[in-house]
Amino acid sequence: MQLILTSIIIGVVATIAIDIWAEILSRGFKLPTTNWGMVGRWFGHLPKGKFIHKPISNSVKIKHELTIGWVLHYAIGIGYGYAYMLIIQGSPGITSALIFGLVTVLVPWFILQPGLGLGCIARLAPKPNIIRLINLSIHSIFGLGLYAGWLIYSQLF
Repeated sequence: MQLILTSIIIGVVATIAIDIWAEILSRGFKLPTTNWGMVGRWFGHLPKGKFIHKPISNSVKIKHELTIGWVLHYAIGIGYGYAYMLIIQGSPGITSALIFGLVTVLVPWFILQPGLGLGCIARLAPKPNIIRLINLSIHSIFGLGLYAGWLIYSQLF
């Protein structure tokens, strides 16, 4: 039970951290960030056997796609928190959390982005190198957020 509670706390804290960073990138620097509605649309098409869209914005809308996208976003964050805690089997460190966060960028690069019609590692995006740097920054923040979540958890429990 402790592992589940820890995973929820660190996963939610890390996901909130990247949401704050995404807002800074979007509003402060006018950089593109993830549209969770499009992620929800992609996920909603999976049971229908549709994995790759060209692009996702041209695919049929899914009822409640924005909500689906946001729920999926936080569920994945918690899942990553759980995976991280299983891997380290002890107290997190800032280095291991940062490395783990950076490794998680492989999932959007090789699953989500191709599914959304952006190709592997966003090669089909209008500015792929910008998207790659944004992805790396977000996943670095996620890793640091895992560690921050651990610090919060360790103070509460």
